[in-house]
Amino acid sequence: MKRVLLLTASYGSGHNAAARCLAQAFEREGCAVTVVDHFRELVSPLFERASRALYHAILLRAPVLWGIGYALGDWMASVAPLLDSLRPDAVVTVHATPATAMSALVAEGRRTPPHTSVVTDFVAHSQWIARHIDCYCVAADEVKHEFIARGIPAQRIVVTGMPVRAEFAEPVDPAAVRAALGLGDRAPVVLAMAGSQGSFGRLPDVARALDALEWPLQGLLVAGHDKGLRRRLERLTDGTRVRTLGYVDDVPRLMAAADLLVTKAGGLTLAEAMAAGLPVLAYGSLPGQEQRNEHFAARAGIALVARSYLELVHLLDRALDDPDLLERLRGRIRRVRRRDATQRIVSAVLEPLGQPVTRP
Repeated sequence: MKRVLLLTASYGSGHNAAARCLAQAFEREGCAVTVVDHFRELVSPLFERASRALYHAILLRAPVLWGIGYALGDWMASVAPLLDSLRPDAVVTVHATPATAMSALVAEGRRTPPHTSVVTDFVAHSQWIARHIDCYCVAADEVKHEFIARGIPAQRIVVTGMPVRAEFAEPVDPAAVRAALGLGDRAPVVLAMAGSQGSFGRLPDVARALDALEWPLQGLLVAGHDKGLRRRLERLTDGTRVRTLGYVDDVPRLMAAADLLVTKAGGLTLAEAMAAGLPVLAYGSLPGQEQRNEHFAARAGIALVARSYLELVHLLDRALDDPDLLERLRGRIRRVRRRDATQRIVSAVLEPLGQPVTRP
């Protein structure tokens, strides 16, 4: 039985979601998996809470500072004691900080297991790059080219796609899902979300924009864990064609019911939309990695991008008026997505260890 150590961090929901997805896939292959939150368990719970609170405060009140810094600092606890106690056969990181911490151990002359870094954005930011990472799993060919341009040897980069929940691969009947959600089958459905902490996006703008449109439509706004935002959205959408939801677990089902997703461009959200074949209108993306994800999505032809409220209204109006536009976006998504990304990553980790991987 191979032992796999998965290192993650609780900054945004995407990293931990990727770790859970990969952990389940490794366990299906008979591996013993340990998932560790780098900051909470290797630095300290106090630091993890304080730094995450600072991270959230920056994103809410001064997001431009995050765009400039694109990092919280260089706190990198040594993972050496963990490696000594668990003796894993492979280490997989889904966050940049534990990845660079692993690389630092190699630079110090420590012997470490093979280390794979799963890049959970559609960009090759220097934050992800370290000399002694054995394998990078990246989301797209364009990202691989960026890593090569930054000096990473091509043979250390595998284009796998980004890991998403297995539910996205299951066949879904959109009409049945709409009926279960109490949605009609005639008017298009616009889904809007902004991650698990909905306040980091601009969902009130989306609520107003949807209400301003004259086209028949059905709207779903997902406020996430933010109860104050949910109350505000409920006031804005009361008596309109738009319904407000709190935190939802069943994102695959909501995406299956929708014709268009309005969201800030978090890496995992884009990957899930691609897996669902759902066109995206990116709006409210945060400076830093999200705006770079946005650039990727626009260049790849899988998303529209609104930089202002007026552009949001215009692009919503255009998308609802032109079904061919949405179909062109769907066609491009079908060409670039990799629905077997999770299994590709598992293969990239286990096959060099001599363990064949079951194909889905």
